[in-house]
Amino acid sequence: MKGFAEVFRQDSKYKAFFISMVTFALAFGLYKGVLDNYLAQVVGMTEFDKGVSEFFRELPGFLLIFFLAVFYTFSAEKIYKLGAVIMLFGMAMQSVVPPVRFLVILAMFIYSLGEHIQLGMRNTITLEYAKDGRGGIALGMQNAVHQMGMLAGYIVIFGVCFFIGKTTSLFKPVFMVSSLILFLGFIFSLRMTASSETDKAKRRFYFRRKFSKYYMLEIFYGARKQIFFTFGPYVLVLFYGADAMVISLLFAISAVCCFTASPLVGRIIDRFGYKIVMITDTLILVLVCFFYGFAHHIFPRDVAFVVCCVNYVLDSVISLASMASNVYVKDLSDSPEETRATISTGVSVNHLISILIALFGGWIWHTLGIETLFVLSAILGLVNSAYAATIKTAPTGR
Repeated sequence: MKGFAEVFRQDSKYKAFFISMVTFALAFGLYKGVLDNYLAQVVGMTEFDKGVSEFFRELPGFLLIFFLAVFYTFSAEKIYKLGAVIMLFGMAMQSVVPPVRFLVILAMFIYSLGEHIQLGMRNTITLEYAKDGRGGIALGMQNAVHQMGMLAGYIVIFGVCFFIGKTTSLFKPVFMVSSLILFLGFIFSLRMTASSETDKAKRRFYFRRKFSKYYMLEIFYGARKQIFFTFGPYVLVLFYGADAMVISLLFAISAVCCFTASPLVGRIIDRFGYKIVMITDTLILVLVCFFYGFAHHIFPRDVAFVVCCVNYVLDSVISLASMASNVYVKDLSDSPEETRATISTGVSVNHLISILIALFGGWIWHTLGIETLFVLSAILGLVNSAYAATIKTAPTGR
């Protein structure tokens, strides 16, 4: 961890933090790599059921700000550990409960609650452990480590499926192994004995009129993001019959592409400005949605499947452009605290629309077809572009 030593304070518990974080990410990669196939092939969830499950899976993201308000006296490390315990309980429950919709969704909700709690603390702890003036690179290293942990999980699932073939008996053992890895991560987190103060900006909603366009953009982004995040992989599983090996490989490719493209997208935002990126991002989305919803009408089924896989990865990459809205908030803010508070509120607004879209998206697919679902996503993208075009930007010299 030589490079880490140059970025993080030696008196901090950054080693225990990063080791625990990579184990949690590995467990998530294993879990996510088989979850969609488990829901479709074993639990027997329809497209509508999937929407309902995502409603409850995303609900903790909206409730997070209320949770943090209740535990405001806890240090960031204590809340991080609490999140680990809740994640462990949810994953262990998933590994033992029968494949009954209610119980499976409840386990997903519990795990997601712990996951969102940790998500709310990772940045706070990273910045607290970083040396002065090294916050940016510290956050970048944290994101890279987390991505690599998830990637390792996807690769493991791909390898296991490759050698043992297509089998639904794989899913429960994966959940059990993930539970053990989460327990190991919790043990490492116990070595985090510092008491970093939680970010006060995340304990309340922060609404200001000058950020009204940002909030609207978050609504559009949350809606269009949720359609792909929830139903993108499920289309491949339910409609095209993709197995866990293919899905985990797709997630792995997507993670590598996002990891590689993230710095490039950041430079594009700096070079051309956030407004241009916001508009271009969602215009590309229209093309992605068209092929995702109509590929099976245009190409043979096998070709259409490949086209959808490519478009899923492309959507993951263009979703990185959401960083542009954070730069927009920074330009409008009068202080770093106002930036953090506004972005935190934006995350809650984003999750509010996400849970509604997850619920109604399943109904739309079930009653009107996947074509209508992705046409809706394209329309949301066009509205997002039109709204982003109304943003007034000051000359920046870029």
